[in-house]
Amino acid sequence: MRKQSIFILLITLFTSTVFAQVDSLIFKNGDYIIGEAKTMDRGVLTFETDYSDNDFKIEWDGIKEIYTATYFLITLSDGSRYNGHINSSDNGTITISTDEGKQIEAKQSDIVMLNDVDQGFWSQLYFSFDVGLDLTKANNFKQVSARSNIGYIDKRWKLNATYNTLFARQDEIEDIKRTDGGIGYNYLLPKDWYPLVSLDFLSNTEQNIQLRTTGKLGMGKYIIHTNYTYWGFSLGANYNDENFSIDSIPDRKSWEGFIGTELNLFNIGDLSLLTKIFAYPGITEPGRWRSDFNFDAKYEMPFDNDFYIKLGVTLNYDNQPAEPGKETDYVFHTGFGWSL
Repeated sequence: MRKQSIFILLITLFTSTVFAQVDSLIFKNGDYIIGEAKTMDRGVLTFETDYSDNDFKIEWDGIKEIYTATYFLITLSDGSRYNGHINSSDNGTITISTDEGKQIEAKQSDIVMLNDVDQGFWSQLYFSFDVGLDLTKANNFKQVSARSNIGYIDKRWKLNATYNTLFARQDEIEDIKRTDGGIGYNYLLPKDWYPLVSLDFLSNTEQNIQLRTTGKLGMGKYIIHTNYTYWGFSLGANYNDENFSIDSIPDRKSWEGFIGTELNLFNIGDLSLLTKIFAYPGITEPGRWRSDFNFDAKYEMPFDNDFYIKLGVTLNYDNQPAEPGKETDYVFHTGFGWSL
């Protein structure tokens, strides 16, 4: 039965290549599929076929063999990146045929990301947006929150931007507003090191911050980079420029250090978890400490994993806030979203 399946696969591949380039997969149970591999990230391969309107989402560790004509940006768990094709070898490994004419052998589990370079800009772009709404009759309470993320990854660099907002209103109480976001750039070096540059902003009524703008410059490294977990650290310097909503509070400008860690767990069924923690010890304001904490839990919907339910928590702490601002400000967000 095994030989028969491979024979049929080879015949189909031969006849198909007369008309178009194709990729093929053989699963561990002996089944196979022919079409086009588009991307693989976080242990899930997106695969397109002519006979289905929707792309298939396939667990990477459920694939026994893969043969591609598609030209990929390939990322390995040690941080190495190549442009080329991948094909299974007789010894059970994956052969990467690079555009420089090299043949690189790798374990299938060491391949942590594939991006279809043939599809150009759109194949390397990712995006998500989710929104939450709360209404109660008591005090005519209304609250709207939204989170968004957009990014682009290339062979040697990554660009990511976020924008999050919350607005709450109820009778006889001042409106609550909170907005934060930013844009960050990482240049990807060998061994999963990366220099980073980012510009972030925050505005909230709880701490009377009209606008806090921060600029980071530092260095980071992924300690773990697999199809199930990303875990990394970063450190560097941060410039903090704060303007306040109360005119009597003077503006604050200071230099800080920063140290942070990010843990991303995925492939837990339909669940993924993301945690980020950053601490900012004061340099020009000795004794001042600030910290940012973010946690997101995302559950992909069974009917279509482009749609999801998200639970998120954001917490900001400042041990020397401007009076009469509070030391802490936090947001608890639940919403329904869509990702690309």
